[in-house]
Amino acid sequence: MMSNVTFTKEDFSIFEIPTLEDRMQAIREQIQPKFRKFGELLKEGLINEMDEDELFVHVAQHLRRTKNPPNDTWMAVSCNKRGYKMAPHFQLGLYGDHVFIWLAYIDNPKFEKEMAQGLLENIELFETIPEDFVISLDHHTTKVTPIKELDIEKGLTRFRDVKKGEFLIGRQLMANDPILKNPVETQLYILDTFKSLLPLYKQSFQSIPIEY
Repeated sequence: MMSNVTFTKEDFSIFEIPTLEDRMQAIREQIQPKFRKFGELLKEGLINEMDEDELFVHVAQHLRRTKNPPNDTWMAVSCNKRGYKMAPHFQLGLYGDHVFIWLAYIDNPKFEKEMAQGLLENIELFETIPEDFVISLDHHTTKVTPIKELDIEKGLTRFRDVKKGEFLIGRQLMANDPILKNPVETQLYILDTFKSLLPLYKQSFQSIPIEY
């Protein structure tokens, strides 16, 4: 997984660019090439840890935006070639002040009730997650809660029962975190985060009633 790719202060400063056209141009030219590099590295690392024969990298294009520039941008590693939101996926992205590293269940994935119920019935899996992990119940906001402070059962129940319910679990790196100065440490940190979440990912697919 050796590479020189990491995120720099210049990447975070892109979110200070005021116009949609200019910010998107900077994202395409500066951040998306890094996402593609990260994607290939993470895909390779995850395949070695999973039963998947193939994973696919998806880079957000923000095609629906016509006026307001995006406040964040991201890439996803998914088992689905056609897209990523319909299934649990690994997500890596940037806001102006931090990197987010998620296992994400967003935008009404298929079989979300079954997956949520499966996690509820195997909630002991969360006991293996490191204490520095955080959880979000809405990917549209930057609000997160440390895993040790969140009622996980309540969060999963909301994900199961509320139409717009979501569940994201992972880590964040602030823009000034010294880890980001070392590309190899950065890559290993991100991959280690995803590996720690593999038991939840695998359980989710075991809960799906038919072969996905």
